[in-house]
Amino acid sequence: MNFLLKMQGLLDKSRQFDFLAPLLLRLFLAPIFILAGYGKLTGLENTAYYFGEMLGLPAPMLMAVLAGAAEFFGGIAILIGVATRWFAIPLMITMIMAATTAHWENGWHALPETTLTVPWEWRTDMIEGAVERRDVAREILKEHGNYNWLTEHGSITILKNGIEFAATYFIMLLVLFFHGAGRYASLDYWIGRKLNP
Repeated sequence: MNFLLKMQGLLDKSRQFDFLAPLLLRLFLAPIFILAGYGKLTGLENTAYYFGEMLGLPAPMLMAVLAGAAEFFGGIAILIGVATRWFAIPLMITMIMAATTAHWENGWHALPETTLTVPWEWRTDMIEGAVERRDVAREILKEHGNYNWLTEHGSITILKNGIEFAATYFIMLLVLFFHGAGRYASLDYWIGRKLNP
């Protein structure tokens, strides 16, 4: 029993570094959202066209501005850790919209897998088709291209474009929503200390 208490004490001491988890989540998510939002805002016509014509969303220009602004400004806020919990809300809504409008029909996986890796994949028919197309593309590139150069920094694949990334980002944002930006390395922490000494 004494050994278990000592081990628990060691585990509890690790809490002094608990600010690292939200900091790393923020550093991971921020560039993804900043770049996605910047791309939407600087290409509003194309974004609105995609939202309206391809996804069938109402008020596509408004949706493009809202999505782009949420991602761009939300990404910056998450990066510096200011109003993190508040900015997590529109970003989570954006991820729900992306998953349900742009990716849902493609199933779970973002990339095709040769074997089923999650039990909740509902578009297994697309996995086989994507793998088949990838293999054909590789054969064409081997025959007609410089395949070694083309694959020097990574293999050729076909994007299945399922909801996997949107769902993952949503879960990460949910953690930031409930736990905030973390101690020490966020403006939220220092503002909170000033307001509640």
